[in-house]
Amino acid sequence: MPTYISILRGINVSGYKTIRMDALKKMYESLDFKAVQTYIQSGNVIFQYKATEIEKLEKRIAKKISEQFSFEVPLIVKSFEELNEIIMKNPFAGDPSKDEAYLHVTFLSALPEKKHVEKILDVKYNRDEFAIFDKAIYLYCPDGYGNSKFTNTFLEGKLKVVATTRNWKTTKELLSMAEKLQAK
Repeated sequence: MPTYISILRGINVSGYKTIRMDALKKMYESLDFKAVQTYIQSGNVIFQYKATEIEKLEKRIAKKISEQFSFEVPLIVKSFEELNEIIMKNPFAGDPSKDEAYLHVTFLSALPEKKHVEKILDVKYNRDEFAIFDKAIYLYCPDGYGNSKFTNTFLEGKLKVVATTRNWKTTKELLSMAEKLQAK
């Protein structure tokens, strides 16, 4: 059975749009998803379900969140294979001059149009670096992500797609959890 990773944006931040992880897990189980696991409080969920189009999963999860918790949150679903490829393609990972503590991945809901990508190619901000691959943006923010111009809001405004960011440690842990589930 395929393994999927869903990444919710903007929950449990400063007491806003609060969802307990046990309630989120139960909600996913109510959708007939199997082997549901959550990781930290920011809305990362690994689960298994029959082979289904990603967009259908996203709509189904978003609808259930809205019904059960009475608010909407952007979310992105990746297959195990997609997440693995995103991790393998990170141009900053493994670079000895880059401290992994400052690596992040911004997941995009869709492939941005070329005309929108061109709007950010020449953007420079402090020492931040970025690279775009398909539906992911790799960020290296040596002054901290909180000090970066490359926020979800900035990227969504320029690229016209939903974006949510995770640090490199979380991204790798999500893959590790998905690998273990996939191996069962």
